[in-house]
Amino acid sequence: MNEYQIVTFYEFKLLEKIADLKVIREQLKDIMRETGVRGTIIIAKEGFNSTVCGTPDQITRFLPAVEDVFQTKLSCKLSLHDNAPLRKIDVKIRPEIVTLRKEVEIGLAVGTHVSADEWNSIISDDDTVVLDTRNDYEFRNGTFRRAINPGTAKFSELPEFVAENLDPAKHKKIAMFCTGGIRCEKFAPFMKKLGFETIYQLEGGILRYLEETPPEKSLWEGECFVFDERKTVDHDLKKGQGPDYSLRGANKRDRS
Repeated sequence: MNEYQIVTFYEFKLLEKIADLKVIREQLKDIMRETGVRGTIIIAKEGFNSTVCGTPDQITRFLPAVEDVFQTKLSCKLSLHDNAPLRKIDVKIRPEIVTLRKEVEIGLAVGTHVSADEWNSIISDDDTVVLDTRNDYEFRNGTFRRAINPGTAKFSELPEFVAENLDPAKHKKIAMFCTGGIRCEKFAPFMKKLGFETIYQLEGGILRYLEETPPEKSLWEGECFVFDERKTVDHDLKKGQGPDYSLRGANKRDRS
């Protein structure tokens, strides 16, 4: 039985400065075919977002080739599974790499990132609103202590929840998180633009927190929903036992 590596990575980067998106798509497909890596890569003018899997040898060959295409050094999150949870070569061109449908100045996120080491003390502060930016079906498998569930079915509904429930004059500190970090990369600057005074986003998301935080010190409760055949992962980033609340045919597109 092989051990497969599941790797997620993203970056906000103007890809049009590198090449036409259709050219980049074909380059990425070729790399996946040549290395045997499977999964989904989403590309847009604003950057890229990906979850792929392969054997350690395949991933070792895949990552440098992708870095060459994107002209960057990837920051990856890694988990392991006995079987390949992703089986297709899928490279998609989208208007956004995560769909918010709002104009966002990504640069406003500077200074909002906090590490797993800092996270526990921040969300333990009663004056801090802890906002789960994921969807309801993800929240139901697990979340952080004190976290608010916005009850959304898709990420683009989150601005409406904020408009109806949060007030910059009253809610001075907002700590937000998502699976791998990408949704917060867009939502943190969106919140700053709305006038919220202090925004924290968990750098690397839940997956990095679980990777770096010992279970005895963790404020995570339950399992973490993931967008592949594992359905959920536990605190050791191994396949979980939780049910799939997603109705995947309807919800599988809203990834982070």
